[in-house]
Amino acid sequence: MKKTRGKLLLLAMAMQLTAWGTAYAAGPAFMHTGSRTTQPVGHYEFCQKIPRECNQRTQKQAPIELTRKLWAKIVSINNSINSRIVPRTDMELWGKEEIWSYPNSGFGDCEDYALEKRRALMNIGVPAGDLLMTVARQPNGDGHAVLTVRTSLGEFILDNLETRVLSWTATEYTYLKRQSSQNSGAWVTINDGRSDAVASVR
Repeated sequence: MKKTRGKLLLLAMAMQLTAWGTAYAAGPAFMHTGSRTTQPVGHYEFCQKIPRECNQRTQKQAPIELTRKLWAKIVSINNSINSRIVPRTDMELWGKEEIWSYPNSGFGDCEDYALEKRRALMNIGVPAGDLLMTVARQPNGDGHAVLTVRTSLGEFILDNLETRVLSWTATEYTYLKRQSSQNSGAWVTINDGRSDAVASVR
């Protein structure tokens, strides 16, 4: 079973690495962000527990250059964390909703996967301002959290429900709000031009 899972993981990584050329050819695609908005309660409480995670400040700058090497690392980290963490809801883990935390126990829900990917990418040198916790709505109406990675070739989504790293425009989500690229403790609205979504999630 482990060998089969390992082969599937390697196959997925190989396919994603070839997708780098597609990302390059497609050209940059960036979300349109707006004014400051409310911080999700789970993220606020996460900041109270680990203040350093939410006081990162970044001057306005161009996104990190997306090289083939960085793309490979992004794909590898996304696949590794998706396969390593076992999905559990906050209610199952904590007995209540909206607890954002690092999945150090090996269990977590969507925002925990995203936080772990953010931490891993920061550890290899990707700036905090290019790694943005993002809240979206799934096609069925459920809320969801993913990690948006800002790069010179556009913004890509790291998602625990999707094995591929996709451009945000290639996903089916409606994007509502995300961390500010200049202040990790602040959140801004997203004007998702693909729909008439209203940013109204916790």
